[in-house]
Amino acid sequence: MVSVRFLTSIAAASMLATTAYGADMMVPPPPPYMPPPPVAYQPPPMVAPVASGWYLRGDVGVGIQTFGDFPHSQTNSAFVWPPSWAIVQKDVQDTAIFGGGVGYEWNNWFRTDVTAEYRTKAMFKATGRYTDFCAGGGFCFDVTEGNVASAVFMANAYLDLGTWWCITPYIGAGLGGAYSRITGVQDLGINSNGTVGFGLTQNDSNSWNFAWNAQAGLTYNVTNAFKVDFNARYLHLGSPVTSEVFCQNTVTCPGATYNLNNFNSWDFRIGLRWMLQPDMVPVMAPPPLMSRG
Repeated sequence: MVSVRFLTSIAAASMLATTAYGADMMVPPPPPYMPPPPVAYQPPPMVAPVASGWYLRGDVGVGIQTFGDFPHSQTNSAFVWPPSWAIVQKDVQDTAIFGGGVGYEWNNWFRTDVTAEYRTKAMFKATGRYTDFCAGGGFCFDVTEGNVASAVFMANAYLDLGTWWCITPYIGAGLGGAYSRITGVQDLGINSNGTVGFGLTQNDSNSWNFAWNAQAGLTYNVTNAFKVDFNARYLHLGSPVTSEVFCQNTVTCPGATYNLNNFNSWDFRIGLRWMLQPDMVPVMAPPPLMSRG
């Protein structure tokens, strides 16, 4: 005979199994696997060129020089200068220009630099004419010639007027000084008694003069760090003076010095500029990190 305890155990176990199965049936199945949403990649950022920084420059060119007058001063006060004296012809040769400098580009439209340049020796000549004290009447002439070379030091400022197709027009101006050296001055003329007089300077002259310039040009941007300039400039070099001219074959000598008054030049130059920072290139942004599902 089956005991009551045994039947009770079987009934309890059956109930527990049924309850567990029902509980399992009430739990919903897990959802299907869903992949993570796609990540939108941003385009790599473009790094803009640096619009400021130090630069070096070098220039070569030619200067078309002129001077306005050829006034004189005399050391011998007893000499009577002909009242009818007048300069009827004057000329000075062109010069070659070699220069360089260092500057700073403050932003896309404003930059400054300091420059030094050497202007090669050029011959000048001035012819004077007079009628007073001229033997036999008519005209007497006096020709003075020599050589002038200059070193010019400038502080300049420029406005860059925008860039189109790698070309940047600009205007500029500068202030500074011109150190001019006048050599080999000779004076050949006719004395009042009809003889030929001759004079020369025994020493070279060196003089400082205030100088200024106004200019305009075009810059071609070969790269962000290397540029080529095409420049036209009006330069005023002051009024350099000669040493005293000593006379030969002349009874009385004025002991004159002469000025290249309003010594000016139209300069046409080609220049190179090197920015003192590396050329900028686009930088690729790293891709975003993706979390694993």
